[in-house]
Amino acid sequence: MAADSSKRAARLAKQIGAFARRHGGSAQAQIAYVGQVGFRISLVGADGTWGDLMAPTRDIAEQAVETAGVTRNDGFDGEMAEHMRTGPYEWSRMAGIQLGGPANQ
Repeated sequence: MAADSSKRAARLAKQIGAFARRHGGSAQAQIAYVGQVGFRISLVGADGTWGDLMAPTRDIAEQAVETAGVTRNDGFDGEMAEHMRTGPYEWSRMAGIQLGGPANQ
C-alpha cells in the first residue's frame, strides 16, 4: 500500500512540476479537503494560469507538492488569488447565467 501511495505522489509531483515549467517556471499550491473524493491541489503558475489536481489522501497531496518543490500556501487567500489570471471562459462560467453567458446545462 505504501508503494502505491509513493507512486501516486510521484505521478502527481511530475504533473505539478510540468505545470510550473509551462507556466512561468514556478507555481503556488494549496491543498483542500473536498469530501470523500479526496484532496484538491489548487495550482497557480507564475504567469497567472491556474488549475487543479486531485489526490486521494492528504499525505499523498502533501508529498506530491513537497516533491515538486513548489510554494505551498496554507489557504487560498488574497495573496494567492491575486496572482490568478482569468479570461473570458472563466468569467462566463463563473457568472454566465447572471451576465448572459452560456447556460449551465
